[in-house]
Amino acid sequence: MKIVVDDLSGPEIAGFLDKHVQQMQSITPPESKHALDLDALRKPEITFWTVRDGDTLVGCGALKRLDEGHAELKSMRTAPLRKRSGVASLMLEHIITEAERMGFTRLSLETGTAEFFLPARKLYEKFGFAPCEPFADYQPDPNSTFMTKRL
Repeated sequence: MKIVVDDLSGPEIAGFLDKHVQQMQSITPPESKHALDLDALRKPEITFWTVRDGDTLVGCGALKRLDEGHAELKSMRTAPLRKRSGVASLMLEHIITEAERMGFTRLSLETGTAEFFLPARKLYEKFGFAPCEPFADYQPDPNSTFMTKRL
């Protein structure tokens, strides 16, 4: 598998992310939806990567700069047919390494509290993320779990 910075210009990644946003909208109430659409991911403070297995898009993830020392993990997604195959671990390890390389000292994330998000929460715990208070512009929300990791 290969991870590359993606400029978000291709139709394949646009479709992949559209499915992600639709899925999040089907699971999470509108007031608790924090998944970014294609335009929101094109901001200069965001670096976006895709994971490919040969020519097949199998996952993605992003890093959003919050301030000089703090970044947020965004848009982690694995293709449904590749869940539990190591794609998410590979992407998360890559993002953590890149965050450290960029000089961040803290990496945080928001994910859901629903049963659907349990595998993601377990993955983040495995990589050293721990529960934290809402950060950046987030507010307390019963549908959100906030986690952070010191780098």
